[in-house]
Amino acid sequence: MKALAKQREIWLLAAIALLVALVAVRFPAFARPQNLLTVFNDTSILIILALGQMAVILTRSIDLSMASNLAFTGMAVAMTNAAFPEIPVLFLLLMATVIGTVLGAFNGLLVWLLGIPPIVVTLGTLTVYRGATFVLSGGAWVNADQMSPGFIALPRAEFFGLPMLSWLGIAAITFFYVLMTRTALGRSIYAAGINPVASIYAGINVGRTQFIAFCLSGMMAGLSGYLWVSRYVIASVEVANGYELTIVAACVIGGISIAGGIGSVTGAVLGALFLGIIGNALPVIDISPFWQMAISGTAIILAVALNARGERPKGRIILRKAES
Repeated sequence: MKALAKQREIWLLAAIALLVALVAVRFPAFARPQNLLTVFNDTSILIILALGQMAVILTRSIDLSMASNLAFTGMAVAMTNAAFPEIPVLFLLLMATVIGTVLGAFNGLLVWLLGIPPIVVTLGTLTVYRGATFVLSGGAWVNADQMSPGFIALPRAEFFGLPMLSWLGIAAITFFYVLMTRTALGRSIYAAGINPVASIYAGINVGRTQFIAFCLSGMMAGLSGYLWVSRYVIASVEVANGYELTIVAACVIGGISIAGGIGSVTGAVLGALFLGIIGNALPVIDISPFWQMAISGTAIILAVALNARGERPKGRIILRKAES
């Protein structure tokens, strides 16, 4: 299984390299290291979100409310900054993370304690959180002139030649890599997705593991809420509207199996980068955004097909269910 995952990641990395090379034929500057670092910076928020979604999907769940969580959290911290500009930005960053975690925990509790299917829960909270954003703001926007200079500057502040947004993306990648490969929680997340029944016999609380995964996805959505509104200097009800599909797409393209238990941090990052490069490359070569959607959709279908083929049982089935 590990060999299969590595092979998918290699093919995805090759596809990314080929995409960059094809664009560079027409615009050589696109493949320059500085421009690729810019693409990574532009994709950092999607990478952070995809990593949170990955943790949920690995447990055979899904979080469709991440974009709405992001919008509510972003609006909350933007309004707080507009009303109290003297509050330190690091406090607002912590505030965003805590709010996002609480919203994610609410999803997790409904799944864990009430046994409601995750897709039903998060479809509901997708609407609830988006509506709560409207109620909180009264439908108003928070614009750049209402935000403090420090609030806007943090993601753009450079450290060793990279913006803080990129460093936060790298920190998220490192955190999830250690979590998923070096901790008991990471092993529990994989086990809960591979075989929930066997996990229970092994002493793993599957419901609690799913709850923690939802907390992780909420935490990443909350962090991204601040990063989004400060980077694009606007907070509104429509922020990241529909972006939950892009987040799931990044995971699926990266080889994260919707059936749970299969996938890696590297795959989620590469899936997000693939979509990020498409988003940056197609406007450069003057291709319609509709083609971007078509290419992304095709990549999703191919990824799902590969996942299904890789998960298909090997060998012949000797005993079949009797036909009625």
